[in-house]
Amino acid sequence: MTSGNSTKTRGTLDRYFKISERGSTIGTEVRAGVVTFFAMAYIIILNPLILGTTPDVEGNTLGIPQVAAATALAAGVMTIAFGLIARYPFGIAAGLGLNTMVAVTLVSGEGLTWPEAMGLVVLDGIVIVILAVSGFRVAVFRAIPASMKAAISVGIGLFIAMIGLVDAGFVRRIPDAAGTTVPVTLGIDGSIASWPTFVFVVGVLLCGVLVVRRVRGGLFLGILGTTILAIIAEALFDSGASFEDGEANAEGWSLAVPGLPDSFGGVPDLSIVGAVDLIGAFSRIGVVAATLLVFTLVLANFFDAMGTMTALGKQGNLVDEEGNLPDIKKALVIEGTGAIVGGAFSASSNTVFADSSAGVADGARTGLANVVTGSLFIAAMFLTPLYEIVPIEAAAPVLVVVGAMMMGQVTEIDFSKFYIAFPAFLTIVIMPFTYSIANGIGVGFIMYAIMAAAAGKAKQVHWLMWLVATLFVIFFAIDPIMGAIS
Repeated sequence: MTSGNSTKTRGTLDRYFKISERGSTIGTEVRAGVVTFFAMAYIIILNPLILGTTPDVEGNTLGIPQVAAATALAAGVMTIAFGLIARYPFGIAAGLGLNTMVAVTLVSGEGLTWPEAMGLVVLDGIVIVILAVSGFRVAVFRAIPASMKAAISVGIGLFIAMIGLVDAGFVRRIPDAAGTTVPVTLGIDGSIASWPTFVFVVGVLLCGVLVVRRVRGGLFLGILGTTILAIIAEALFDSGASFEDGEANAEGWSLAVPGLPDSFGGVPDLSIVGAVDLIGAFSRIGVVAATLLVFTLVLANFFDAMGTMTALGKQGNLVDEEGNLPDIKKALVIEGTGAIVGGAFSASSNTVFADSSAGVADGARTGLANVVTGSLFIAAMFLTPLYEIVPIEAAAPVLVVVGAMMMGQVTEIDFSKFYIAFPAFLTIVIMPFTYSIANGIGVGFIMYAIMAAAAGKAKQVHWLMWLVATLFVIFFAIDPIMGAIS
């Protein structure tokens, strides 16, 4: 009887998530969901460092433990919701870049309180959802030329590879005081001079070999093996954290220091959840200024998610012959809700994570993987010390390997026609160079419209592309516009 019930359950899961239809298995989805979690888990550590320590105009901070708990909760709720409703394996969490915009621009720059800033994030989400429900977001998605969709995928591949290289210390920023015009360098003074970076290099080699050998779950095994190596390395050489007691340690671990935890969890502090003021920003800085800030958030959110879903869908062979995801409207509505939930939880706007590509590369094809990933985020609220065992240096190799995989889509771009090649090239390089998916898409869209017009093909450019290009011009000029208003 038990066996029969188990078979019936597996059959129900298979039909609901279309597991067999998409060429996957329940075991593969579960394993890949774990891979996605470890590739994304750094956000539970990084988001609190960005949001939790910045004082607002009234001198209040959100607090690191509180933001960590809210970040995990929001990511868990939205990732599971996306998996159950949209049924795609795209993890959702607080968006990088968007959280910095909230902390630096809205709170530090514009002088808003944290509840007021999060209120604007909620309004951003409401606008995004309305645009998705109305069909406008889908229309824009379908108006993007195939060459630009491919360029977005390749650009995101390079972007996540760059994230992995920088987070692991393999590529490092050079301080302005160093007396050089070179912005980045290899390791420390051109050498792999730290144990965390050495662990990362071994991880890249291990993951690469496992992929070449087509080992099932190779990326998951790569993270596991690299984590074990990291724990051993830290136990032997005591590298410590990259920033301790107010001082930088170039040879330390970027975020989490690997090692066995002192405890196995605790009760999360969710006191900042619901601390939102929807109208306070409009009275504090004025209706026009607050509206422009919402516009900036909307444009960044709108295209970050769209570009990421395009790339992930192409990577997992989930798109149709025109490069569009089936039921994309439903997915865009749920993703837009992530901004509402993220703002309401004081965790910043939640959006589809490019790092989900790690799980997709390991076989994730359905929303079941998301249910696994989201459940682990929920558990992370109570098991904070456990997720800190895996350092970013152990997960970063997967990002680099996946970046290499996504690079293959560059062959879909016709580089023999410069009006196509130039916008695609700029889309690809701007993303990693500016650490922003939206920047790459914006520059690419603007240049595509201009280059097509210069080639005498202006009528072939969809009117929505012209509209979006114009909006991006405003987006890039938002600071002088805000300055002129104030």
